[in-house]
Amino acid sequence: MDKLTADQDNGIDNSDVLPSEQTKLMTVYLVYAEDEKRQHYLALQVNCDTSLYAALQQAGWLVQFPDLARWCDEVADIVTPAAKRWHVGIYAQKQPLSYRLQPFDRIEVYRSLSADPMSQRKSKSRG
Repeated sequence: MDKLTADQDNGIDNSDVLPSEQTKLMTVYLVYAEDEKRQHYLALQVNCDTSLYAALQQAGWLVQFPDLARWCDEVADIVTPAAKRWHVGIYAQKQPLSYRLQPFDRIEVYRSLSADPMSQRKSKSRG
C-alpha cells in the first residue's frame, strides 16, 4: 500500500498536494546565544536549496538582530570563512552565507566574546 492510499485510509486528504510539493520543504534549526541570559531557538521550514543567508532572512533574524544584518552585508561575498570572528556556522563549523542547507542542519550564530575564555578561567581560578 503506498503512502497516499494509507493516508486516505486514515482519513487524511492529500489529493490537492502534489508529491513534489511534499518534498520541497525541510526543517532546519537556528540557535543564537545573544548573551548569558538571552538565547534564541527556532525550528524553521525552508525550501530545499536554501542558503544560510536566506534562512536567517526568512527567520526574521536580520531584522531582529541589526548587528547580525550589518555583519552579513560586510561578508556576503566571502566564499571561504577564514576570519577569526566569523559569526555563523553549521554544527560549529564556519560556513559562508552562500552555504546550501541540508535537512536538520543547526545554524549557529556566534557572538563576539568580550574576553578570551582561557584568560577568564585563569582569573576565576586565582580568585
